[in-house]
Amino acid sequence: MKLYYAPGACSLSDHISLHEAGLPFEHERVDLSTGKTEHGNDFFAVNPKGYVPALELDDGSLLTENVAILDWIGQQAPKLVPEGPLGRTRMLEALAFTGSELHKNFAPFFAEGSEEEKAKASKMLDKRFGEIADTIDGPFLFGERFTVADAYLFVISTWTEHFDLDLPASLRAFQDRVKQRPAVRKAMEHEGLLEEA
Repeated sequence: MKLYYAPGACSLSDHISLHEAGLPFEHERVDLSTGKTEHGNDFFAVNPKGYVPALELDDGSLLTENVAILDWIGQQAPKLVPEGPLGRTRMLEALAFTGSELHKNFAPFFAEGSEEEKAKASKMLDKRFGEIADTIDGPFLFGERFTVADAYLFVISTWTEHFDLDLPASLRAFQDRVKQRPAVRKAMEHEGLLEEA
């Protein structure tokens, strides 16, 4: 199995989750500006969409789209899914919210939007981060259990540091807790986001 990623991109949440799950996998960095992998291969030949994450399974099939990959990892490692009859549904709800209400609102910052677009996105991000902060029920989104939804929220929340955006204090504390997890540190080290120990 191989994860195609770009350092610090949303694919970091898959990288973290694969380590949390204890699944064996390889990882290959993608330069999104050139469409080349670290081994000089054409990433568009792997994923015609041209963006990460992409997860190549052992049978050669390819998964794309962050929510789908994170859900698949959760199915392989149920410890990364909330418990209860609505556990997986609540996880998908959190993943969808993170993708559609948080992730997408960073577009003006990554795509060199106008100052007006950035101001509008910043206001919406402030509102949406506040909403998800209000749902945190314990150290993580669903209490004591770390899930793939926590990995995604963590990664997206770290983007605020690059653009000088505010986060509720409870989400900063959440970031600090998540960043101390061995699997998180390992994934960040692999991506060159932390000094290797």
